[in-house]
Amino acid sequence: MAAPEAALDNHAMIRLLVGLGNPGPEYEATRHNAGFWWIDELARMLGASLVPERSYFGLVARVNRPRPGVDGPIWLLEPMTFMNLSGKSVAALARFFKIAPDEILVAHDELDLLPGQAKLKRGGSHAGHNGLKDMQAQLGSADFWRLRLGIGHPGVKAEVINYVLRKPPLAERELIDKSIEQSLAGIDLLLAGEMERAMMKVHAKPPRPKPAPPVRVSAAGTEENKP
Repeated sequence: MAAPEAALDNHAMIRLLVGLGNPGPEYEATRHNAGFWWIDELARMLGASLVPERSYFGLVARVNRPRPGVDGPIWLLEPMTFMNLSGKSVAALARFFKIAPDEILVAHDELDLLPGQAKLKRGGSHAGHNGLKDMQAQLGSADFWRLRLGIGHPGVKAEVINYVLRKPPLAERELIDKSIEQSLAGIDLLLAGEMERAMMKVHAKPPRPKPAPPVRVSAAGTEENKP
């Protein structure tokens, strides 16, 4: 039996990229909308414009030539159904264009990862995430890819709903934005289906900043950086 890592390298390319969130300005900056933030940044990177598509219950962009060497088209999707009906939107587009579950990547907020962390995985449980839960139900499969964007956990289960529907503090938002930036550095690998290499890119810890050179005091009494 082949190792799981070997199987990842022969994977089909990703044709549909989904970001989960809730529509409306009152939800725009909340933690639960981290998936929307990811798709918005990807659309900017690809020069794509998300437009309303009633047939797919969401904002959609079609990109015919997403990256050099990557065959299109691909679709970007932000369901406008509210989180717990996300699968209605995803399944409508996937079925029309005959996109298999394992050709779908969904970006979503993840309580079990700290802000600044991102993890890529295929399949698995929805872990109580209503957007993933409805996707599994509507697609009839859990075999899609997930990009889990860490938002942290409030520490108490009873606080989760209020927590995900609140805006993160600025420092946490900056960490989430950095994790989005780092994950998008692997977009060419994701689109090509080179998932093992994409995982290495997404999961890599950012390099530590170089320490400042030691300061010495000159004969004149002024501080100088020592080369």
